[in-house]
Amino acid sequence: MTIPGAVGASIVDYTTGFPVATTGAAPNSDHEGTAAGTADVVQAANSRSLFVSAIPNDLLEDLIITTAGGYHLLRVVQTEFDSRLVLYVWLDREHGNLAVARRQMQRLADELVAT
Repeated sequence: MTIPGAVGASIVDYTTGFPVATTGAAPNSDHEGTAAGTADVVQAANSRSLFVSAIPNDLLEDLIITTAGGYHLLRVVQTEFDSRLVLYVWLDREHGNLAVARRQMQRLADELVAT
C-alpha cells in the first residue's frame, strides 16, 4: 500500500456491497462485512437530502469517518458512465496523515478511470 499509515484498503461496488479488490487488514478481519458497510454508508449519503446538493453536478466525492484509533476514508470513483465503485482506506490515526491519504486516494481514483 502506498498510503502511509494505511492498515487496509478495498475497492467496493457500492450498489451490491461486493468487494472487488482488497489488501491489508479489515476492521474485525472481515473484508466482506467492511465492503457491505461501506456500501451502506455511501448509499445513505447519496440518498439523503441533507447530503445531496442543489447545485447541478455537485456529486459526492469523499466521506471521512473518524474513530479514536483511526480514520475510514471513502472516495467515490467518478466516471463518465454510471460509476458504482468506491475506494475505502482504513488509516491508522497515529501513523497516517489524513490530508496526504485523501490526496493519494483522489490520485488513485483518477488512475482507475484513466486505465
